[in-house]
Amino acid sequence: MSKMKHLAPLLLLAFVVAGCKDKEAIQKAAEAKAQAFSATQQGWRNERTARLTRPDGWTSLVGLHWLEEGEHYFGSDADNGIRIAAGPAHVGMISRKGDRIRLVPEKGAAITFDGAPLKGAVTLLSDADPDGPSQLGFDDGKGIITVIKRADRYALRVKHADATTRTQFKGIEYWPGGADWIVRAKFVPNAPGKVIPIANIVGTTEDVPNPGTVEFERDGQTYRIEALDEGDGSLSLVFADRTSGHGSYPAGRFLEAAKPDASGTVVLDFNKSYNPPCAFTAFATCPLPPPENRLDLQIVAGEKTYHFEKPKRS
Repeated sequence: MSKMKHLAPLLLLAFVVAGCKDKEAIQKAAEAKAQAFSATQQGWRNERTARLTRPDGWTSLVGLHWLEEGEHYFGSDADNGIRIAAGPAHVGMISRKGDRIRLVPEKGAAITFDGAPLKGAVTLLSDADPDGPSQLGFDDGKGIITVIKRADRYALRVKHADATTRTQFKGIEYWPGGADWIVRAKFVPNAPGKVIPIANIVGTTEDVPNPGTVEFERDGQTYRIEALDEGDGSLSLVFADRTSGHGSYPAGRFLEAAKPDASGTVVLDFNKSYNPPCAFTAFATCPLPPPENRLDLQIVAGEKTYHFEKPKRS
């Protein structure tokens, strides 16, 4: 009996040590699994970074200047009505009358128009035009100015390859994710022609085609996301979840998915949930998740939030 009393603490210690080793083994196995899965995602992540940091990618934005009705001189010099962060001191006079945007260039300004030297007055198309926006180039092509339209508002968008948000890009961090975040969802179609109002961070709202809803289950709960059709042949999902503002970009994330197969199934790979452009620049006009797409779910997969120094808007 006395021996058993002495052995009991030793047996307990042995069980504790064995338990700790088991926990360490489980943790190491989980870490190895996560690393292996991360490697399978690396190709997509590399492409994502390459697109963001192209000379004309989202990280190259240096300005967003709203155009009021009337005439405005613009350029990088302080005496312009619209002062841009980079480019010629005086680009010229830009005028807006309703939906018509016209530029009279400054004499001697080294500007190109859709790749050719600009020699006279031109009408500028916006990104709402079927053929895309006109492009004004400067600094031997490193700088690009285009016109964007948001609802009934127009703005000059300025990019430059030497933007600090591009040259000092720090890389993206990711949630652990995993194969269990690749889910099969049911597509529930809407009536043809249905639209949903989508607001953006600059305060405008636009009706976007809403072909249907995707439904998926997680831990026994059903979740729904309204899908958007932006004309590129895929479904676009703009959503927020319980990680938004708590490790993920506060305004939500995006996810693309192929259109449903013959059985009405859509595959959602939440590991490829990505930040909107506004996470990387102060000069984008990102859509916000509609109320229907705010999920009471922690999606610990995909991109985490990105931090950059925000310049002042002009």
